[in-house]
Amino acid sequence: MKTQNKISVWIVEDNELFQKTLVALINDQKDMHCDQTFSSCEEAVETLQSARVPDVVLHDIGFTGMNGATSVEMMKRKQPKVQIIMVTVYDDGEHIFDALRAGATGYLLKSSSEQIIVNSIRDVIAGGSPMNSSIARKVVEYFSKTSKSEQEYCLSSREKEILELIIHGFSNNMIAEKIHISIHTVDAHLRNIYEKLQVHSRTEAASKALKEHLL
Repeated sequence: MKTQNKISVWIVEDNELFQKTLVALINDQKDMHCDQTFSSCEEAVETLQSARVPDVVLHDIGFTGMNGATSVEMMKRKQPKVQIIMVTVYDDGEHIFDALRAGATGYLLKSSSEQIIVNSIRDVIAGGSPMNSSIARKVVEYFSKTSKSEQEYCLSSREKEILELIIHGFSNNMIAEKIHISIHTVDAHLRNIYEKLQVHSRTEAASKALKEHLL
């Protein structure tokens, strides 16, 4: 996965000047290298299907077309192991939590120092979740105000099992056969899942489970 033992980095950023600044910064480090840059989310997501998977992606949020959070969600579906750090001007709760729910591992502001940015790349490879202190504070405040029931939806282990099979494309009949229950029991579990997640279809349930990492 790594070229010559260096951390492989992609950059998804439509500001040409800032993109070039990041490339120069990364390539100036002995332990990392920028392999590819993209000015649109669509191009980055498409390339991820066929190119060598990077270790880390530095990803902006605001784009014309697909936004950063959607791009992150699609990247994580295709390559769950890729680590994504948002690097953006947005410091409001909506953007922060959309990105983190989509699968971003870190969140930095563009005003961060060069040292913070390169250290964050190393940190995420080491298993950390790098964030500016102001961003981390908002995350802590959010979870302190959010009840356990709101976060988990109180899904039972059986409901989570069925929800995972739905995500993998199993029909009701296939689910019944897979986990050895009747089709009527599957229908009952699905009704409970829809009610708890406040959705109305299998597609909506699967989408919400993936977006909010319920499994």
